[in-house]
Amino acid sequence: MARMHSRKKGRAGSKKPYNRPLVWVRYKPKEIELLIVKLAREGKTSSQIGMILRDTYGIPDVRKVVGKRVNKILAERKLLAEIPEDLKALMRKNIMVKKHLDANHKDTHSKRGLGLTEAKIRRLIKYYKNSGRLDASWTYDPEKIRLLIE
Repeated sequence: MARMHSRKKGRAGSKKPYNRPLVWVRYKPKEIELLIVKLAREGKTSSQIGMILRDTYGIPDVRKVVGKRVNKILAERKLLAEIPEDLKALMRKNIMVKKHLDANHKDTHSKRGLGLTEAKIRRLIKYYKNSGRLDASWTYDPEKIRLLIE
């Protein structure tokens, strides 16, 4: 499969190792769930929670130990953010590129990047509305989002 916005093919990337039981993990699934809830209440995102569990607590994969993903655990406890993390990151990137274009209006490469980022945002919004993660009446307004994210 080719990349979305380039002509490259690209199959390289890190792969998860073969499924082996994680015998060295000393935390029980219930303890891991409580750690996830505690970190979420501190304001950490799901990817930050995963990295903290990996680096600090030695839990390489929450899904293998608990049987659920971090987002699923957060959704059960109603701690999931209103706007999904990947969508928020794209919106933040969009704001930064617009700020850059205000100062450098002749930067055509960044103009193209802005268009590609907005296309990704629209595509993700459509996906999240269809999957029920975002409300069907939710609309993407760049000015409102700027206030929400900054």
